[in-house]
Amino acid sequence: MTANPLRAALAALALLPLVGPSSRGDWKPAAAPLMTRWGKQVTPGTAWTEYPRPQLVRQDWANLNGIWDYAITAKDADKPAKWDGQILVPYCIESALSGVGKRVSPEQALWYRRAFEVPAGWAGRRVMLRFDAVDWEATVWVNGTKLGTHKGMSDPFAFDITDALKAGTNEVVARVWDPTDTGSQPRGKQVSKPGGIWYTPVTGIWQTVWLEPVAPAHVTRVLATPNVDKGEVEFRIDCAGAQDGDKVVLMIGGATVTAAEARQNGGKSETMYVSRAVDVGGNGRTFNAKPNTPFRVKVNRPLWSPDNPVLNSIQVALARGDGELDRAQSYFAMRKVSTGKDENGHQRILLNNKPLFLIGPLDQGWWPDGLLTPPSDAAMFHDLKVLKDVGYNMLRKHIKVEPSRLYYHCDMLGLMVWQDMPSGFIEKTQFVRPNWKEDAKFSEEDAKQYRTELKAMIDHLRVFPCIAVWVPFNEGWGQHDTNDILRWVKEYDPTRLVDAPSGWTDRGYGDLKDLHRYPGPDMYPPLPDRVSVLGEFGGLGLPVKGHLWKDQGNWGYRTYKAPEELRRTYHQLVRQLHPLIGRGLAAAVYTQTTDVEVEVNGLMTYDREVLKFDPAEMAAWHRELFTPPPTFRVLAPSSEAEGRTWKYTTKKPADGWEQPGFDAAGWSEAPAGFGALDPPGAKVRTEWKTPDIWLRRTVELARAPAGEVYLRIHHDDDAEVSINGVLAAKVTGYLTAYQEAPISAEARQ
Repeated sequence: MTANPLRAALAALALLPLVGPSSRGDWKPAAAPLMTRWGKQVTPGTAWTEYPRPQLVRQDWANLNGIWDYAITAKDADKPAKWDGQILVPYCIESALSGVGKRVSPEQALWYRRAFEVPAGWAGRRVMLRFDAVDWEATVWVNGTKLGTHKGMSDPFAFDITDALKAGTNEVVARVWDPTDTGSQPRGKQVSKPGGIWYTPVTGIWQTVWLEPVAPAHVTRVLATPNVDKGEVEFRIDCAGAQDGDKVVLMIGGATVTAAEARQNGGKSETMYVSRAVDVGGNGRTFNAKPNTPFRVKVNRPLWSPDNPVLNSIQVALARGDGELDRAQSYFAMRKVSTGKDENGHQRILLNNKPLFLIGPLDQGWWPDGLLTPPSDAAMFHDLKVLKDVGYNMLRKHIKVEPSRLYYHCDMLGLMVWQDMPSGFIEKTQFVRPNWKEDAKFSEEDAKQYRTELKAMIDHLRVFPCIAVWVPFNEGWGQHDTNDILRWVKEYDPTRLVDAPSGWTDRGYGDLKDLHRYPGPDMYPPLPDRVSVLGEFGGLGLPVKGHLWKDQGNWGYRTYKAPEELRRTYHQLVRQLHPLIGRGLAAAVYTQTTDVEVEVNGLMTYDREVLKFDPAEMAAWHRELFTPPPTFRVLAPSSEAEGRTWKYTTKKPADGWEQPGFDAAGWSEAPAGFGALDPPGAKVRTEWKTPDIWLRRTVELARAPAGEVYLRIHHDDDAEVSINGVLAAKVTGYLTAYQEAPISAEARQ
């Protein structure tokens, strides 16, 4: 086995003589309604110590996470002469784990400062100062020299600080301004007045800050694009400072740990998740190519899938003449994501040319103690491991870009990711009107910024094999220039699918046509050239006392009081997915992984202490979705496509009204459905406004049916159905689409 570069990097970190406020022992978390077990373990010395860039690993680096000085000033004020206190980076100032717990308004600026020294062993190399994410506008100085300004919520950025450094102690200062919800910038679910599905705003540094020494000419990215059909990989080794005649050297092999071993190790930071070297094509072979130029390599490697997430390690070097300028480690996976028809002619999502139904949660990635920042890498890994254990094979990363290590863990665990672009510019009218017909009106500057951050997100994450789908827009939130942006994304990265958009205002373009339906499930009718998916459903809530963000005001799309009721309803939803799969449904996204602030519709509580389901039972339910779906033969048609005539009355009838032969001559007749409004998923043809309604219909069957018999029904709210005078089904609550309800054994006699 080769040396583990990540473990070596951590060992090197322990030797680096960083100085500044990071060792101060007076830090403590700010007050918070909830803390996670990982948040309770955080100290200034343990705040996100993991190597932050798993797709391009070098041994030498220095972590600048820890205690910094901070100050809040007027928006246009100069660097403060006096600092307000200390803040724990990389946790945002609003969070408990920052140790501050204060809001910063759009009329204010947030300043940071800390001291550091550059190790003597880095002499002769360029020193990069890297910020993995700062929300939103960050200006940085080192020793009083302004390095530049970056605008963005989630994308990493860096400055070459070499020429600003001096011997001994150096100082880095950063100023951050965040308009929160007063501007049009991408911000996800942050609002100044959180409530419901909108969350506490985040300002400032919220991912790792670090130093890295690099050669004047060095590797900046390793992009591996597999071609499963041809058994080859197209590599592009991007380099800065490369000259004519320089070459990149690629070696496939040098693996360290199997994925199974990594799972047993609990996702610890010193483990590099790549498959053990096996003697197959490409192993140990070396390839030479030009920097910044695509080249193809024939390989014979196992295919990556959720059931077999095989990752292959590679070493890359940049060489000039007989000398090596730079070296780094990365990895790749052989996998292909596409669309195509199954044996029944339905458009499906294909993984490695085979249909694969995708089932997983809407994953918000929020934390009660860290807000956008997970309290630790282990905490983040825990969420993903739970998803895998309950039988999911994907997650939709909802309008947030996570630290790189989340995607690294998904690569290893075998979780496919639908990646949302954080939303911006949410007009109230667009939120409350699902059928909004016009795109939002962005200024030229705002539209440019959106596209800049969208491209940065794709450039940042496209190196991770787990990414399967790009989601540029969620519902109508900041949806603008829709088809132009969707086409650009597809052209820019044709190796992934494009959701278009997720829910609500479809414009007729994209690989997926995505329905949102609560509680659902439901689907768009199959299309000849697009895949029908259910991008959000469920939202079943259960408040768990002692694990709530607030004692009052908690909600789910449908809320229950008892765990047994929640589990039974979730199981019913999963069972109802099965026939939809037979009709062409290709994916379903359940809302959601955890409770978030006042939302209580998570599989887990917000503090991750309570899993509301039995994982083995849940996994068994999900396994059923991968068996052949049931097929249905219509015995008597519903009124979905054509209104069927029913007799009805809104006045309580005489006893025995449900029995055969009852005289309903005085009842009215009209086509179904009946209702006061036209709810989603139904077609109301006859107005009904009273609290109760009684309905009768007679159908003729040539012979009694064999096998299981179901009612296909749409109801709001409770209803009882009798057949030949025998209670056949009793349903409660409301549905947002027609669904199957089993008929009782007594009624089938």
